[in-house]
Amino acid sequence: IAVLQIVKESQQQHGLRHGDFQRYRGYCSRRLRRLRKTLNFKMGNRHKFTGKKVTEEILSDNRYLLLILMDAERAWSYAMQLKQEANTEPRKRFHLLSRLRKAVKHAEELERLCESNRVDAKTKLEAQAYMAYLTGMLRFEHQEWKAAMEAFNKCKTIYEKLANAFTEEQAVLYNQRVEEISPNIRYCAYNIGDQSAMNELMQMRLRSGGTEGLLAEKLEALITQTRAKQAATMSEVEWRGRTVPVKIDKVRIFLLGLADNEAAIVQAENEETKERLFESLLSECRDAIQAVREDLKPDQKQREHSLENDSGKVSNIQYLHSYLTYIKLSTAIKRNESMAKSLQKALLQQQRSEEDGKRTPRPQDLIRLYDIILQNLVELTQLPGLEEDKNFQKEIGLKTLVYKAYRCFFIAQSYVLVKKWSEALVLYERVLKYAREVQSGTGAYTNSLKELPDVQDLITQVNAEKYSLQAAAILDANDTHETESPSQVKDGKPLSERFETFCLDPSLVSKQVSLVHFPPGFQPIPCKPLFFDLALNHVAFPPLEDKVEQKAKSGLTGYIKGIFGFKS
Repeated sequence: IAVLQIVKESQQQHGLRHGDFQRYRGYCSRRLRRLRKTLNFKMGNRHKFTGKKVTEEILSDNRYLLLILMDAERAWSYAMQLKQEANTEPRKRFHLLSRLRKAVKHAEELERLCESNRVDAKTKLEAQAYMAYLTGMLRFEHQEWKAAMEAFNKCKTIYEKLANAFTEEQAVLYNQRVEEISPNIRYCAYNIGDQSAMNELMQMRLRSGGTEGLLAEKLEALITQTRAKQAATMSEVEWRGRTVPVKIDKVRIFLLGLADNEAAIVQAENEETKERLFESLLSECRDAIQAVREDLKPDQKQREHSLENDSGKVSNIQYLHSYLTYIKLSTAIKRNESMAKSLQKALLQQQRSEEDGKRTPRPQDLIRLYDIILQNLVELTQLPGLEEDKNFQKEIGLKTLVYKAYRCFFIAQSYVLVKKWSEALVLYERVLKYAREVQSGTGAYTNSLKELPDVQDLITQVNAEKYSLQAAAILDANDTHETESPSQVKDGKPLSERFETFCLDPSLVSKQVSLVHFPPGFQPIPCKPLFFDLALNHVAFPPLEDKVEQKAKSGLTGYIKGIFGFKS
């Protein structure tokens, strides 16, 4: 069986892609139950447990080896789950070590079974490497550095030999495991006494933007411990001609690691790693600023200001806060500028080759980044203690002009996309104005502005874009004129109303042909006449009193006659 391939595929498909060891442990238990049921290798029944062991005599099916492997994986995943929980519950560390010992015991049994003649050489080597890996992890947790290093080196050697023996596609998995093991080996070497291993660990961490797995927490603690030792000798920092004492340990550790972090960002191999390193540096900077802010209490500030009001300077702790804020804002500007450069490259590639189905970058994305940069520059000019520093204010002013020029350039690009030629041309002129102001004021600040984008390249690009814009505007005007010619104008009339006028109407051959107005419009028609009898009001009718029957006068007699029915 391919031990490493089975393990890796199972881990990636059942939770370990997201670090969910509990889900993976449940998968191992379910798979064990299925294997035992399929092989009819049950451990008793629901009432009584009857233990069984896999022996060489029953190794007729490779699924018996999977039983042992899944047992080891279940114990290992439970140990890793307990390792996550042990950060808040230290007592669980004892259970963690017990589970790791159980995993090593199952791995030893797997290695012993693989020594049978029924197992091929590749499986034997993989079982030995798996056993060495779990043994190394157990020794690592026990802090037995020498034994852990020997086990990891044995595992690394076996996987390197296997990688050389197979094709490149099959060797990828083995090489990945070797890369996972290498930081553990260097960490063990450092703890044994090899001081050069520390630098290699730092380079591994910086190249990957942060380690993962077993070594991550230990390496972070080691780096913090090393910097803390160096921080004991650091008592002050100098910035812009003023020396400030540093009494907070967290700030000392951050300032000592600042140069290494910045160097790592410069040496980053890709944009994703660089982004992770920027985020890590900004996070550490925020923690240091928070530590300084806690010391900036109102009564302490008032006392220090009262002592230094005569000199017009801010307090040392306030100036240190300004320095750390300057580092944070400068790092944020560098990060956004790095993101802007990668977006510019993506825009150029988009112009050369259009890709369907993917969200392509737009000039509006760059405009947003430069807006954030300009906001950061505004915050820099408002830092306490630097209001009277003319050189600093001048530098920030020149940087603002550079980023304003780039912002205007990409705003113009967005207007070009919607064919607003006049607005784009005005913005290009504004870009040239900003760029010339930067060139005229750069003189004494060349060193401080050397990291900024070159405005001369921007001027060259703008001049080229202006000519392209003017040509596009002329062509667009010609196209508009042609579309408005009488032979192509569509006035909305149906075909029945323009028989006498020739017009190129593509809709006549489409499914929505305009032949007549439908439904037809209303038209006025004569109404049916109405007759009114107006003469009736002026006609005198003859009297009819003589023809109307006179009603007889009724009295008592008439009443009696009426009762008995006698009427005249």
